[in-house]
Amino acid sequence: MKFRVERDEFTEAVAWTARSLPSRSATATNQQVLMGLLLDATGPGLVVAAFDYEVAAQATLEATVHEEGRALAPGRMLADITKQLPAAPVEVETDDNKLVITCGNARFTLQTLPVDEYPTLPPLPPITGHIEGGAFGAAVAQVAVAAGKDDTLPVLTGVRLEIEGDTLTLAATDRYRLAVRTLKWSPSSPDAAGVALIPARTLLDTARSLGGGTAQVAIALGTGPSGEALAGFAGNHRQTTTRLVDGQFPPYRKLLPDSCPLTAQAEKGPLLEAVKRVALVAPKTAPVRLAFSADHLRLEAGSHGGEAQASETLPATYDGPDLEVAFNPAYLQDALTAVESDQVEFGFASAEDAEVAAKKPAILTGKGAGDELPDYRYLLMPIQLNG
Repeated sequence: MKFRVERDEFTEAVAWTARSLPSRSATATNQQVLMGLLLDATGPGLVVAAFDYEVAAQATLEATVHEEGRALAPGRMLADITKQLPAAPVEVETDDNKLVITCGNARFTLQTLPVDEYPTLPPLPPITGHIEGGAFGAAVAQVAVAAGKDDTLPVLTGVRLEIEGDTLTLAATDRYRLAVRTLKWSPSSPDAAGVALIPARTLLDTARSLGGGTAQVAIALGTGPSGEALAGFAGNHRQTTTRLVDGQFPPYRKLLPDSCPLTAQAEKGPLLEAVKRVALVAPKTAPVRLAFSADHLRLEAGSHGGEAQASETLPATYDGPDLEVAFNPAYLQDALTAVESDQVEFGFASAEDAEVAAKKPAILTGKGAGDELPDYRYLLMPIQLNG
């Protein structure tokens, strides 16, 4: 194998695929090869790939191929080397079981891994539709923040992707909050339909890296060569395929109220900064209390008689009985960050009894949806206050 590529394109492709390498070194041979990056120069151009049996990442770039072939390079080392290469074209060739990299006056020789033992990369399933990359990346970021981090509950570590015609719905929950986002997309078939539970971390990383500006991202749902359920994403000469999370996602729509008769609005930016300030005095697991009154919102943290307390008052629009509710400050900050509007609206399920409303989940949305269903909703469970 022998090829020549542009330094910046090669560095970017290696860095992007290297993010899919296993996080821990493996000693068994069949696992050790997964620590490698596959360099495939058997077709037009060059393909750089990583695969750990769960996620496969491939980047295709232009290359002048002098001798076709494949090689498996130590992934982390190759990524570290390419970051430091001088500004010159890169020549790569194999010499028996060695990989020789030449760039300007720099030359590196690496021991290759057994490429014949590398698993076959899963093909991208048939394309289900396309969506504008920037919008997709933003929507995934809004939802993935609510996904669980506990791997002992794998079904909660995924983002549920639902396709129904030209509507795409994303949902995630960790039991304490729920984020749901709907947006329009371009299905390959008008009656397209499908459901997939995708690992949140993989989806978030993929959406960010493929999103670039107005680039179109292809979404593909299907099965792999062994019959495993797969989701695939492609755009900008890159593609990722991932196995889906096994399990039944909670029936989240039952948690979303049909209406919120009691609402309050506040400026998102000042409220977010106030939450950050007030939460400084709160122990890690302690809530921030929000007290809604006729024309203002008061935030408090810390216990009365404790070592530290904080409070701040902001203007707010509210028409209802005085209401005090407490939230996890980190979860509240995530919600405020995800809302795209300049104003945030809190919706409560009861307009008659403030005490009942404070014990039920609040729905945070952007302002201005009117009678239409907001395209982004963040349900946040309150923390019950003693007394």
